[in-house]
Amino acid sequence: MSILRAIVVALAIVDMTSCATTSRHQFAEPTPDWQVRSGQLLYRTPKMTLVGDVLVRFSKAGDFELMFSKGPGVTLLSLRQDASSAEVKGTFQSSGWSGPVAQAPQQLRGWLGVRDKLIHSQDRQTVRYVAGNETFLFRFNPESIRG
Repeated sequence: MSILRAIVVALAIVDMTSCATTSRHQFAEPTPDWQVRSGQLLYRTPKMTLVGDVLVRFSKAGDFELMFSKGPGVTLLSLRQDASSAEVKGTFQSSGWSGPVAQAPQQLRGWLGVRDKLIHSQDRQTVRYVAGNETFLFRFNPESIRG
């Protein structure tokens, strides 16, 4: 059953990020003053539930990165975002999506809403975000918070 679930997740992520565009946008590189949080993410849709490790980091200016992985070395979703642009990549596809947030494909809108929710919930260990039929439940390790 877990292999079938992994295949379904892989196909869902490929489908989510299969609309590829090329962006010339320069995202800020993380610096030591960025806040870093790590923990677990439960991602749920009506057809699947997936739990994995999550690492998020963000700057005071609103630059944001998220890495969602399942086990060592298996990045399911990588997201870089600022106020105007985003870049989404996943292990199971050869190309990702990048471009203006306002022009993002519908299937990425939930993921792109995570940035604002987490930036405005910096002091919380548990953060729940619902976007349409997607639910994101973050549980951060208190000792991982630094910034």
